[in-house]
Amino acid sequence: MAAGLAAAAVLITSACSGTAHPAKDQAVAYKLTDRTPAATGNLDSFTWSTFAEPTTIDYAYSFDYPPNQILANVCESLLRWNPDLTTSPNLAASYANPTPTTWVYRIRPGVRFHDGTELTADDVVASLRRNLDPQTASVWAYPFRNVTSVDKTGPMEVTVTLAQPDSTFNKYLAAGPGTVESAATLAKSGKDYGNPQTGVNCTGPFSFDSWTSGQSLTLKRFDDYWNPELKAKSGQVKFVFLADATTRVNAFQSGEVDGGWMVPPNAYAQLGATQAGTLYFGRNTTVADEVVSNLKGPLGDARVRQALLMAIDRKGILKAGAGGVGEVSDSLVTDNLWADAPAATRDALLKDLPKYPYDPAKAKALAAEAGVNGQKIVIATSPLDSQTTIITQAVAQAATAIGLKPQIDSVSAEKYTTLFTDPAAREGIDLFLTFWYTSITDPMDMYGTLRTGAFGNYGNWSDPAFDAAVDRAVAAYDPAEHAAANAEAQKIAMKELPWLPLYTQPVSVFLGKRITGVQPSIAYLYHPWAAEIGAKG
Repeated sequence: MAAGLAAAAVLITSACSGTAHPAKDQAVAYKLTDRTPAATGNLDSFTWSTFAEPTTIDYAYSFDYPPNQILANVCESLLRWNPDLTTSPNLAASYANPTPTTWVYRIRPGVRFHDGTELTADDVVASLRRNLDPQTASVWAYPFRNVTSVDKTGPMEVTVTLAQPDSTFNKYLAAGPGTVESAATLAKSGKDYGNPQTGVNCTGPFSFDSWTSGQSLTLKRFDDYWNPELKAKSGQVKFVFLADATTRVNAFQSGEVDGGWMVPPNAYAQLGATQAGTLYFGRNTTVADEVVSNLKGPLGDARVRQALLMAIDRKGILKAGAGGVGEVSDSLVTDNLWADAPAATRDALLKDLPKYPYDPAKAKALAAEAGVNGQKIVIATSPLDSQTTIITQAVAQAATAIGLKPQIDSVSAEKYTTLFTDPAAREGIDLFLTFWYTSITDPMDMYGTLRTGAFGNYGNWSDPAFDAAVDRAVAAYDPAEHAAANAEAQKIAMKELPWLPLYTQPVSVFLGKRITGVQPSIAYLYHPWAAEIGAKG
């Protein structure tokens, strides 16, 4: 498979310096770019592609690439996740942690919502409390699991009280959980909030303009935006929904679309050589994983999961599906999430981790030992791009190799998104692919997801020792203690494999020859990246 589908060697170049990754075995060479050349002027508008239409842009239900990359430019959080993966104040001008169970936020004065009203502490309280309300059923409920109250404690002050210390809570307020919306808008819109008719009313550099279902969503520059450093350079940005990967690439080539995140990997070589624009790669926290969503079937035995991972030719998939842009992963998280860990801890992280090198014979023997004998498993997929197809086919081949009978179920991109939000959509599904990013710079965002009862624990996996390690990591504010508990959780997860890690890959973004200014980084899901895009000189 790899020999037949691997991209021809080509050097992806950019105007900025970055970390070089040499070509190997006919893989695409690539380097990471921190920032594309600065814009030389403003634009009337630009057009951007997404691979699917959001089902909503309500922040309480936005947990995927299409809605988040749009909302990042419209709504803002108390803190900001920066492209270099650091965190800084945002709508909260400052914050304090006076006790292990108390966080106090001073709200920035002079900030206006898109309807012209001023941001107040009441808006912050109403916005955060939605994540606590069972009636909302927010996808961000888990980061709020230790929150006992969110209260206005001053004219421009909000205090969050925790039931127990939580080292991750404050970090999450730089992402979706920290989103602030007008309390009046939330009350007025009710259940219609975030739909194509009502949109949203936030404080970001762009405001919601219009949404034509099935076609596009348009934002317009908010001229009263509070932060001059991130004031939008374009008067408008139009997001077009292009589910077909070939259509997206052709739109880049023709100039019909000015840019897009998540470039189809089979087009890396093509877009790296085109005169229509430039392909860039940036820092990421994403690991491609197969989620084990049914532990009541044959994959309920950890030995079968281990065998399946050993039977997957991950290097072949990376070469064939992603042009070699990335690395096989021995963990469910990327190395850059350990930035706050002491050096000694970082160095020892991978030493004791279980490894699963490609070994079909050993995998088949282990599966037979676990009783595999032709049982059926269902693998869900969606025709997002060739990479997704190649991964799914390779996983099915591996399942066959160890004695299982795989069935591939392909669904639309919109329905595939519901696998992450609706348990009913996962009924009858044993495996599905995710390119899982973290929303904070901390491995606990991944490992906390796998704790018993967590929203993102799609297979309802449960391990008491793992839960205990997660609890210790969450409770530890000390970086060394936090990292040590994180590492213990990681070791258990890699032995039990509730998810199967495949490989890491950098963020990809294509900019047409009209535009520049973006900072390639996974932070585009929460950082107002579109505001930085302007005219190219």
